[in-house]
Amino acid sequence: MNLKTEKIDTANASVKATISNEDIEQKETTLAREAAKDMQIAGFRKGKVPAHVVKARYGDKLKEDAKNEALREVYEKSLEELKIDPAEIIGEPSVKKFEETENGDVEVEIMIATKPAMKIEGYKELIPDFEAPKVTDEEVQERINEMLKSSAPIEKVKKDRPLQEGDYALIDFEGFIDGEPFQGGSAEGYSLQIGSGSFIPGFEDQMVGMKVDETKEITVKFPEDYHAKEFAGKEATFKVTLHEIQEKVVPADIDEETLKKFLPNEEAPTKELLKEKVKEQIEAEKLSKIYQEEVKPKFVEALVEKVKIDLPQNIVEQEIDMAFRNALPAMDEEEIKKYTTDADAAQEKREEFRSDAEDSVKLTFIVDELAKMEEIAVDDQEVMQTLYFEALQSGQDPQKLIKQYEEQGLLPAVKMAIVEDKLFTKLFNEKKEQK
Repeated sequence: MNLKTEKIDTANASVKATISNEDIEQKETTLAREAAKDMQIAGFRKGKVPAHVVKARYGDKLKEDAKNEALREVYEKSLEELKIDPAEIIGEPSVKKFEETENGDVEVEIMIATKPAMKIEGYKELIPDFEAPKVTDEEVQERINEMLKSSAPIEKVKKDRPLQEGDYALIDFEGFIDGEPFQGGSAEGYSLQIGSGSFIPGFEDQMVGMKVDETKEITVKFPEDYHAKEFAGKEATFKVTLHEIQEKVVPADIDEETLKKFLPNEEAPTKELLKEKVKEQIEAEKLSKIYQEEVKPKFVEALVEKVKIDLPQNIVEQEIDMAFRNALPAMDEEEIKKYTTDADAAQEKREEFRSDAEDSVKLTFIVDELAKMEEIAVDDQEVMQTLYFEALQSGQDPQKLIKQYEEQGLLPAVKMAIVEDKLFTKLFNEKKEQK
């Protein structure tokens, strides 16, 4: 085996090798002998099949396996020669060339990517100055009022009054298009909050003023971009009967029972403590918004500009490929055809994503290194909890969502996102405390 290795930089190495035909044939024979031990072929006792018979019957498969075995040896010897720790390797090796010559030799070219060497100093100085958010008493009271309204019970309106904005209407309705009822256009005992915008535009507005037991015809027009295309842009008439008016009964003041509901983990909940907790929550929300929209973008830009590292080219190319694939759905048919049939045009288009891809890959390695320096750790349980809450918020089955992430190999990306969030939050909080 003729082997030549080169350490291009701290993140990339190249390997060129020529595997002789004799070496491949020797490996074929060895593989044939191993296979013969458990092989049964008519005319031969089990385990006594000659290697040449096995090669004659399974030659193509044996040759392919022999080449792969030789390639594995090239890779392992290259790591030894380059003094590369397998734990430092990023992704799979990229086989640039694997071609058989006229004399049966195989010429091989491999690119190996490793974690780049880096030294990050003065990174905390790159965090931009920012103003800590202020929370007014009015904001706190407004949030408490929203909490009271959200948790208030819905009760039947006892006094005789017409339907108004914010009420809950218990209705029967039947819809018609061109005089004919249509699928999904009717319901009985349906609860609709007036002003919620959950029905076709104009429907709820025309219900305002109705009285209990009143039946009214309402005419509306489906939006042009309505999700059910067969109804888009069409006019419909609904026969609506109002059976009951309901409203949320918001307490004028916070009683002890409500305090316990809002502060379930407190032994002695008080109004003052509730205001304090609500203020902290609003402050945290405002701070998170400042971090995400103002501080983080500037800090990330400064980090990427300041830190100089070698980038694993195979990872950069993968990032470009992903960006290119993600851009395809937004293209028209002519563009898609152009980039899927013209390799030069596709490559030119891919290059448009290179700069962003390099910044993205660089940031990934920077965050990983800073997380180690700042002792940020995220375990598998924290990843599962994050996905669990994400599923609950979106109304999905947590186990199905977790399984989906596992099958698509997305768990490492989720973990990295949590690490990044914890890292930046820690650094920005430290900056805030210094002010």
